[in-house]
Amino acid sequence: MSRPSRRNDRNERKSRDFHARRAPPPQSGLEWVWGRHAVEAALANPRREQLARLVLSPGRTLASDRAPPPELSEPGEISRLLPAGAVHQGFALLASPLESASLEEIAEPAEGVILMLDQVTDPQNVGAILRSAAAFGARGVILQDRHAPQLSGALTKAAAGAADVVPVVRATNLSRALERLGEAGWRSVGLSSHAQGALHDVLDGSPTVLVLGSEGEGLRRLVAEHCDATAKIAMAEAFESLNVASAAAVALYQARQLARAGNRIP
Repeated sequence: MSRPSRRNDRNERKSRDFHARRAPPPQSGLEWVWGRHAVEAALANPRREQLARLVLSPGRTLASDRAPPPELSEPGEISRLLPAGAVHQGFALLASPLESASLEEIAEPAEGVILMLDQVTDPQNVGAILRSAAAFGARGVILQDRHAPQLSGALTKAAAGAADVVPVVRATNLSRALERLGEAGWRSVGLSSHAQGALHDVLDGSPTVLVLGSEGEGLRRLVAEHCDATAKIAMAEAFESLNVASAAAVALYQARQLARAGNRIP
C-alpha cells in the first residue's frame, strides 16, 4: 500500500495545528476578558452580572468574592481560548458583556468633565482614552454608536480595567447629544488643530464636554458646529498634532486642573 507524500503529511499537520489554535466560540451572550487589570476590574464590576469561568495559569491568584472557582491552565491553553495575539498574562474571565450607560447617568448633575469621541475607531486608542478618563476622574465617555469599537476584547485589555470603571454612552447622533448636554448645563469644547484659541484659554472651569475627532479626519463639521467653542492644544511650532489618545490625556489634565483651581471638583 502506498504511503502519502511528505507534502501531504505536512499539509495535514498544518491543518491540525491551525484548527487546534482556533479559539472556541464563547458561550452565548458571554465574552472573554483577559489581562490581570482587566479581569480584576470586571470581577469588581456589579454590571457584569454573570461570571461564568475564571481561567488562571499556575501561580496566578486573584482575591475576589465574586470570582467563580478558578480553573488552572497552562498559558498556551489559555491562549487557545482567546483571539489570536491576545496578551493575557495568565488571566482570562468569561463574563457577561458591558452594557452602555445612558446620557442622563453621566449628565446629571452637571459638574466635572465628559469626553465625546467623534468616530474614533481604533480599539487601542479608545482603550487608552478610557484609562486617561479614569485617571483624571471624567464623568463618562460618549462614543458614536455605529463608528466606534465594542467594549470588549482588545479594547478592554488596552483600557487595563478602565472600561469597567468609566461609564460609556453610545449615542446615535452626537450633535443631538451635545444639544441635550447643553440643556443640562454643559459647555462643549471641540478640539481642532485649526482652532484659533488655545485650550487653556478657552476652558473656563464650567462643566465641560471635551469633543475629540477621529484619528484621520478630526471633528466632523456638523459636530464642530454644535460645540460652544473650539480650541487647540498649545504645542511647539515644529509639531502640529498629537495622537487622539495623547490629546485626550492632555485635555483632561488641563480641564481637571482648571476645575480644581476653581474648587469645582475635589
